[in-house]
Amino acid sequence: MTPSPTNHVAVIGAGPAGLMAAEVLAQGGATVTVYDAMPSAGRKLLMAGRGGLNLTHSEAMPEFLKRYGEAMPHIAPAIDAFPPAALRAWSEALGQPSFVGSSGRVFPNAFKASPLLRAWLRRLDSMSVQLALRHRWIGWDADGRLLFQTPGGQRAVDARATVVALGGASWPRLGSDGAWVEMLAGKGVTISPLRPANSGFTVAWSDIFRDRFEGQPLKSVALSFGAHTVRGEAVITRSGIEGGAIYALAAGLREAIASSGQATLRIALRPDLGEDDLMARLSAPKGKQSLSNFLRKAAQLSPAGIGLLQEAAIASGVSLSSLSPASLAGLINAVPIELNGVAPIARAISTAGGIAFSELDADFMIRPLPGVFAAGEMLDWEAPTGGYLLQASFATGAAAGRGVLKWLERRIASGE
Repeated sequence: MTPSPTNHVAVIGAGPAGLMAAEVLAQGGATVTVYDAMPSAGRKLLMAGRGGLNLTHSEAMPEFLKRYGEAMPHIAPAIDAFPPAALRAWSEALGQPSFVGSSGRVFPNAFKASPLLRAWLRRLDSMSVQLALRHRWIGWDADGRLLFQTPGGQRAVDARATVVALGGASWPRLGSDGAWVEMLAGKGVTISPLRPANSGFTVAWSDIFRDRFEGQPLKSVALSFGAHTVRGEAVITRSGIEGGAIYALAAGLREAIASSGQATLRIALRPDLGEDDLMARLSAPKGKQSLSNFLRKAAQLSPAGIGLLQEAAIASGVSLSSLSPASLAGLINAVPIELNGVAPIARAISTAGGIAFSELDADFMIRPLPGVFAAGEMLDWEAPTGGYLLQASFATGAAAGRGVLKWLERRIASGE
């Protein structure tokens, strides 16, 4: 059945931002259809929940909002209107209460995304929200109707208003392929280039190191770049390094590589040991032990950590065994890793860049396209993992939904 255009709102994208916009719109009395190119809704949400769905974070709001960097002034009003407490209450109302983990991250008690998504889709169905799947948006026709490519051919749809929530360009096989950039740019919308965020980086590992330590974790380390230091974990990959602590520094590392072709990351393998304590341990007699065994026992270093020390020594043209205890202690807590590239955007967790906030009004409407609103990762913001990504996606989706309702009210009041 073709929806009536009288108060029909099209939401394009069935991810967290789009589905939240649809819920707010349906609650406000709009007739809503959610269109998505994939055969099912919420595919990237399900992927995000594979290791535990990190809904949001319990951090105090001033610190929480700082995670959005330069985009904070634009993102803050949406999050203030739909803060972490509201997101947790929303999840609980869907039968999915949440808990705060030891790191301050917030997860549903079920830990997975699938129970939450199933309950959410049931609620949307009860609100008469329609899902039109396998509908790939390809722009507008000459009459301003939305055009979709479907298994049955092209379909034109009338809508009083539209919310676009198509994500960035990471994990394109899940539906976010960035194809919308060309369509919106063609309509005069200013878009910051899409770049990988929360991504890994490439390193020219030696063949020996790569073959031996690919997939090995670096646990309880501290990573530093410039003035920023992050505690956490990282993982050695065949082509470089990735992991939560890396993602937290990704924006600065990415920009440094873009401007100079490389960035030096420093890793403290034993950040809880002071240099004097570490030096005292390394000054103990080594006896007949190999250097690797000595470092494993004296400094409690993992094999991967010892391998990193060997890589750094080779890169600087020295022998690790020739270093004094003081030099070795200094190296252990500041191992330099030369990053020479960024992992491809298709492998990134999220995307930086997108629709410039200067193109949006306070209600998330795209100024050059009256009646078209945008939300989620399509907007020009980025944040580290830890719940900040989903929180902003949900919050901007809700804000775009409220914006559409206000816009429809004004049009009805003016007789349009």
